[in-house]
Amino acid sequence: MRREELANGVVALCRENFSSPSVVVSGYLPVGALEERPEQAGLADLTASALLRGTAGRTFNEIYEALEASGASLSIGCGKHFTSFHGKALAEDLGLVLGLLAEALQTPAFPEPQVSRLRGEKLTSLKIRDDNTGAVAGMTFDALAYPGHPYAIPEDGYPQTVGALTKGDLHKFHQEFFGPRGLVLAVVGSVPAGTVLDEVQRALGAWTRPAQPTRRPLPEVQPPHGIVRKQVALAGKSQCDIVVGAPGPSRLEPDYLAAALGNSILGRFGLMGRIGDAVRESSGLAYYAYSSIGASPGPDPWEVLAGVGPANVERAIDLIRQELRRFATRRVTTSELSDNQANFVGRLPLQLEANEGVASALLALERFSLGLDYYQRYADRIRSVTRDQILETARRFLDADRLAIAVAGPEDGAS
Repeated sequence: MRREELANGVVALCRENFSSPSVVVSGYLPVGALEERPEQAGLADLTASALLRGTAGRTFNEIYEALEASGASLSIGCGKHFTSFHGKALAEDLGLVLGLLAEALQTPAFPEPQVSRLRGEKLTSLKIRDDNTGAVAGMTFDALAYPGHPYAIPEDGYPQTVGALTKGDLHKFHQEFFGPRGLVLAVVGSVPAGTVLDEVQRALGAWTRPAQPTRRPLPEVQPPHGIVRKQVALAGKSQCDIVVGAPGPSRLEPDYLAAALGNSILGRFGLMGRIGDAVRESSGLAYYAYSSIGASPGPDPWEVLAGVGPANVERAIDLIRQELRRFATRRVTTSELSDNQANFVGRLPLQLEANEGVASALLALERFSLGLDYYQRYADRIRSVTRDQILETARRFLDADRLAIAVAGPEDGAS
């Protein structure tokens, strides 16, 4: 792997793979929903989606005709922390993909017809989202677990905020926050590293933005003071979706791997770990039940999610809290830990088989400052995690008496 930082702050990560005729380009900029004001929720998402809808040099149709003519692909999306991009092409078309990416990031035109059409598509998606019990339970949980915090606001915004966004808003947001500093891209495939770096320099090396702002630190977040709960009624539904949890660890924290292994034991490994066994397999209460932990620079939720019939909501919540209490008060078993360690170590080579997996791994090294030898040390680090470390991490983040609980389902099951 080769790493090069351009004079303007762009970081290029290269990995040659001549066994494949293609090349993958993936990366991110430190611009996301965290940069927008609450009254403009969804602005970062709409801006990212509009970057490829036309530039100063090409129309929307010209961009996609160029991609289709070469069999290439390119997409740009947005989350809380980052605007991410992903492209794929034959090796000889690397310059085309990088050139289109550079145009989209530096000189988007935000043509009014395309912005209007895209806004309409987003509003349709929001209408569908707001009628989905799983999505509504997730948003309700975020509002309970992160009061007054940016994480309480959905990245795709609300109908009233997205509906008010204009071309001028997108242009202003782009002008204020987009720049080369912090842009990281990984290029993996059948192109020599020297050629990759030349192409990256040609496409992005001249981009300057002296006034590019530095992101403000995230406010601290605390676990709920006791049990906070909300149930939302949706007409015409037959299933209830449940989310139970609290703010979890950042991927930057030193005990993150202990938390990740613990989460696998709690609700991922096999038939969704302890949660799946207790709530779905043994009790037969749930259509699905599992746990989830994030992997971002911020305090993503550590949560348990389940889908149940309305009559089973209270029993399912009780079982989930019982499993969380056991998880945070008693060490996992030796066999649980060893089985999950073997799973984590064994699946890494599979994740690195394809160019996309390698690119994602390289970006993680840079995004979380893991060190260039991280994957060489990975197996040893996983095997060094102890039962006591998992217990301590569980105690820090999953107190069964300090949880946010969100339920969305039929009207007659709401309170």
